Amino acid sequence: MAARDTFHEAVKSALQKDGWCITHDPLYINFAEVEIYIDLGAERLIAAEKDEEKIAVEIKTFLKPSAISEFHTVLGQFLNYRFALKAEDPERLLYLAIPLEIYETFFARRFVQLITQEYQLKLIVFEPTKEEIVQWQN
Repeated sequence: MAARDTFHEAVKSALQKDGWCITHDPLYINFAEVEIYIDLGAERLIAAEKDEEKIAVEIKTFLKPSAISEFHTVLGQFLNYRFALKAEDPERLLYLAIPLEIYETFFARRFVQLITQEYQLKLIVFEPTKEEIVQWQN
């Protein structure tokens, strides 16, 4: 199992403040002879429909020296996880959680925006010190 990200507890707290129930920490999937650990699994009851909304959340801080190199790794990881989830837990949507500062700087670059759109990355933007979700981007 991979080490927890620096902001793991901040994202977990932010999701709980937003009404989500953390169901998996981490969310384990064994698919096609590969073990995958997605940082968090969460569910939220949608009262109007009396149904459940399920998500999986991979958390990334982008604290390494090369943001573009980390983005390459994150993108590959995200696509692999989404593929496995589609097969093993198709009702669960995968989100990438990133700090607000990274969203406003690195993710504001045109290249990153184009890639995000092309691969339909779903983002959760969070404020680490307040442990709050700032934006959901679908």
